[in-house]
Amino acid sequence: MALAGLLLLAVACSGPKANVSTIPSSVGTAPPSHGTTAPAAAPLARSIPVSIAIPAIGVSAPVMQLSQNIDGTLQVPPLSNLNLAGWYKYSATPGQKGPAVIAGHIDSTAGAAVFYKLRYLASGDRIDVTLADKQVAVFAVDGLQQTAKTSFPTSSVYGPTPDASLRLITCGGVFDSATGHYLNNVIVYAHLVS
Repeated sequence: MALAGLLLLAVACSGPKANVSTIPSSVGTAPPSHGTTAPAAAPLARSIPVSIAIPAIGVSAPVMQLSQNIDGTLQVPPLSNLNLAGWYKYSATPGQKGPAVIAGHIDSTAGAAVFYKLRYLASGDRIDVTLADKQVAVFAVDGLQQTAKTSFPTSSVYGPTPDASLRLITCGGVFDSATGHYLNNVIVYAHLVS
């Protein structure tokens, strides 16, 4: 996978339900270090993700495949289905060695979307990703990071990792009504535990 073109995550969240500039103090500005939760599990075979569940924040959603836009940014799921996440098809599949990347909207003019409460996840929270081969890749959250879209941490999100890891991405920070976009991204870092 080429990292060069993936400098931003352009998630268009038009007409926010709420301003999310106030985030929990547990959200850092740098990627969290691994090892703050359960030990890493052995990687799984490649299998496409079909759904994601995050019990701590009430997420239960299907997962579609995403590619890149012409400008090299990550595509996003359509706003017509607010309970839909998207897996970047050029990243590892969840459970494979390396980072699997799943993105979802925070909200729209119609209300809260799949990753609206992502910013409330805490270290150790569980994320279950069901795969096409019927296995469930179980991840534990290592931590969260909020960053400006203009300084998106491409290498931390898409770069190689020694174990099977997961990155969840949504919008955050202040909503710019002039552009129709949030100014920041919230990124969850997690690793495979079973």
